[in-house]
Amino acid sequence: MKQAIELVVFDMAGTTVNEDNVVYKTVQKGIHEAGFNVSLETVLQYGAGKEKHQAITDVLKQIAPLEDVTEIANTIFNNFKISLQKAYKDLQISSFAGTEDLFRDLRSNNIKVVLNTGYNTATAKELLDKLGWSVGKTIDALVTADDVQNGRPEADMIFKAMQIVGVTDAQKVLKVGDSAIDIEEGKNANCGITVGVLTGAQTRLQIQEAKPTYIFETLNELRALLL
Repeated sequence: MKQAIELVVFDMAGTTVNEDNVVYKTVQKGIHEAGFNVSLETVLQYGAGKEKHQAITDVLKQIAPLEDVTEIANTIFNNFKISLQKAYKDLQISSFAGTEDLFRDLRSNNIKVVLNTGYNTATAKELLDKLGWSVGKTIDALVTADDVQNGRPEADMIFKAMQIVGVTDAQKVLKVGDSAIDIEEGKNANCGITVGVLTGAQTRLQIQEAKPTYIFETLNELRALLL
């Protein structure tokens, strides 16, 4: 018997949006330019899914021989925002195969669809525009790091999503994302189901550390659960 889910909260980059890890590559570039050597794997391990200033801070704490990384993190973040804007301007992005169909079918079955992201609102809306997605037509709501006090792994964005679409029982919410911190966010919100997807930032092993309900190869596997 299918679990009664009223809301699916989808992460954006790496989960619904295929942008070839450009955000984390831009984080890596910014850290390199500040004089620190870091691999993309390390950036993904410690930064994936987080609000981007927090991601930079957490990566620096792992690699920088500094007692306080605040000042350098601020500088890198400010440069990162400029670099990302340039990168996104020219970037060809797409949704993962079947994503729009999945959104449509969920909404047709009275399951709300909300995107949430560690991006700021301006970046998230730029992505939606590039994809031709809109709130009210493609999805029911968008919640970004700008909309809440606490980013992932805290549950604020999921609670905000529930409030917007009128879902009151977190057990009727499914959270899906491509990193362990998405799963932690879902668990902190007491979501009924948490799903890791292997199309983005982290490996099965990394996502498994957060103990999701399921790990899927692609979003389309949600159909068997919900439709």
